[in-house]
Amino acid sequence: MSDKTRFETRRSFFEKGAAMVGLGATVKAVAAPGRTPLALFGGPKTVLFPAAQQTALTRWPRYGAAEKKALHDMIDTGKFYEELPKFEKEWQDYTKAAFVKAHMNGTSATTSMFFALDLEPGSEILVPSYTFFSTCLAMRFFGYEPIFVDIDPKTACFDLDDAKRKLTKRTRAVVPMHSWGLPCEMDKICGWAKEKGLIVLEDAAHAHGAEMQGKKMGTWGVMGIYSYQASKVLPSVEGGMGMYQTREYFERASAFGHYEDPVKFPKDSPVRAYEGTGFGQKFRMHPFAAAVVRQQLRGLDERNAVIAANIRRLNDRLKDLPGLSEPRCRPDQKRVYYNASMLLLDEKKAGFKRDNLLKALQAEGVRASIWEYPEQHKLKIYTEAKWWHHAPTIPASMPGSTQVNSTHIFMPLLHGEAPELIDQWVKAFEKVWANRAQLA
Repeated sequence: MSDKTRFETRRSFFEKGAAMVGLGATVKAVAAPGRTPLALFGGPKTVLFPAAQQTALTRWPRYGAAEKKALHDMIDTGKFYEELPKFEKEWQDYTKAAFVKAHMNGTSATTSMFFALDLEPGSEILVPSYTFFSTCLAMRFFGYEPIFVDIDPKTACFDLDDAKRKLTKRTRAVVPMHSWGLPCEMDKICGWAKEKGLIVLEDAAHAHGAEMQGKKMGTWGVMGIYSYQASKVLPSVEGGMGMYQTREYFERASAFGHYEDPVKFPKDSPVRAYEGTGFGQKFRMHPFAAAVVRQQLRGLDERNAVIAANIRRLNDRLKDLPGLSEPRCRPDQKRVYYNASMLLLDEKKAGFKRDNLLKALQAEGVRASIWEYPEQHKLKIYTEAKWWHHAPTIPASMPGSTQVNSTHIFMPLLHGEAPELIDQWVKAFEKVWANRAQLA
């Protein structure tokens, strides 16, 4: 049987099931003739892969002998702070950024980035509501106002069309976030920003190793940040990195949280005069974190490749199922996967609700889950003017964010070869779709 025939056969099988639901077929807790009943209604489980092996395959972060040796060597020799410039150099070589600076976490890197902007109070910065709080909240320390932008429901990334609608004469910068490791369309964002005279910043906290048109994320904007927190693609337990394309931004951002840096700058640097104090914060990455993340960096691309290959083995088959898709990724984008693999459910095309799908999959033994990303504009601190020089305007709705939060499901990332488990996952999904009249 050809691939095309096999695809059409699978598609027609599931579409017939959808037609039955659409015609108002009687819903009973029994399987259709010739089909195995769902485990949710007493049938046998599909996923029989040992639970302990599943846990081992999905465990994150993953540290081993190299990380232990690096930490032991540091303790034995007492050479702690040498790890920081070594890691900065290695990360700079990896990303091809003009300048980089290690931070104690992504939040401190973000705060330093906003300080380096040196904009007038009341400046507006376009930022997604679908993001971690520091991407928005750090603005308040410098008198900036976050303007909440929606996400594209087909990518969960920055919605440029919504940003265009929210542009005002006070807009100065834009901060796209590469959600779940999928690059935003930076060529379009940067082109529009250049046309409007806006500064492009990047939140690349999810996107270690991701690139677009051969260019690493975090190097498209004039500044960007990464996080190395324990859940991240490149984990150091805690840590962050600032990315800078100009010496001016690099020196201001570095001196904000690294009092030891001004003396290292050229004598004509306007920041050199702040030797001994910097600008009042201390955001140095812990040397232990630097030692760990150096070891993690050496295998980053290989780990990303294993995860991506496993997802392709899974999703290329799941996309046959009516109503099920994955976030759109352009051919010139190379994405990575942070935390989990996102799938998107069109409930009308599928013929059942997401909650019912989740219950059915979990009963079959699939470790599927949901997690609604907090939308910043709905949180209390943005509604209280006392925290802000210029209080944010709270949008009435964010339909893209709402849609992604209400239609996604997450599948675990597999950090090793697992064809048998993937095959059982696929069969579990297909079994649910074959019996979906029960879930309508």
